[in-house]
Amino acid sequence: MRARHYQHPARLCTRWLLLFLGWISACGSHVMYVDFLGSSSRCTRIPRNMALCYDIGYSEMRIPNLLEHETMAEVIQQSSSWLPLLARECHPDARIFLCSLFAPICLDRFIFPCRSLCEAVRNSCAPIMACYGYPWPEILKCDKFPADHGMCISAITNGTSTSRRTVPRASCKDCELEEANSSKEILDTFCANDFIAKVRISKKNMTSSTLFDFDMDSKLEILKHDPLAKADVFPRLQQWLDLDATCVQNIMRGTRLGIYVICGEVQEDTVVVNKAYSWQKKNKNLQFAVRKWKHHKCRS
Repeated sequence: MRARHYQHPARLCTRWLLLFLGWISACGSHVMYVDFLGSSSRCTRIPRNMALCYDIGYSEMRIPNLLEHETMAEVIQQSSSWLPLLARECHPDARIFLCSLFAPICLDRFIFPCRSLCEAVRNSCAPIMACYGYPWPEILKCDKFPADHGMCISAITNGTSTSRRTVPRASCKDCELEEANSSKEILDTFCANDFIAKVRISKKNMTSSTLFDFDMDSKLEILKHDPLAKADVFPRLQQWLDLDATCVQNIMRGTRLGIYVICGEVQEDTVVVNKAYSWQKKNKNLQFAVRKWKHHKCRS
């Protein structure tokens, strides 16, 4: 897996730490204590080169950790292999879950993640790992962790929230912004896809519940919508915007606002964006292709 766009979600981590310490002080139902700590267990500062958990919201961790890594060199080496998965933004609580195991907070007892937290991260991230031929590791098998009625670290993000925002689930496809090399090539792409729409997308500030948050203007121009009903295009594209954070981030390439012509296909109850073009005045080939599309006949 290739790491891209990795950022430390500091706001998320600070909020988690405050909640976490609140749970401990209140002796709530979110923290599971393991009474025994081996004589070799010690507190140590989380080093800057442990990118997975540095600046997570607390500064010291226990070693050996909950994955039985006995040296900091081993912790750093093993934890770094998870950075590409975080770069895919497969679940906003993935870093919390992993750091609870790789870098358990330095208290007089170990604290485990809840089983529901493990399951939520696994359900979102395991399919992405499978894209690259990696199974969910046995050492992270979720039934090893305490059920939620115990005291454990639970999820921050509520994937079943009644709000529009849902847990982002990145796709296997690394979609990118295309170059509009020729109008013929663009028209051939239009013919090959189920739907085409001209959309305006804006990137909002990072929030505590998702790494990236995007908005789409509802006044989109629909050029093609087979096999969808025209009224279904916007809701389906809004679903894509919510769930495939990696694809949207790749298309926007660090910009905060843009107009794009996107093309894709319908797969069961979701849409998959295959191609995207930036709508700019200098992009004459794209403008010509969009104008010509109304009268263009695709070759069968």
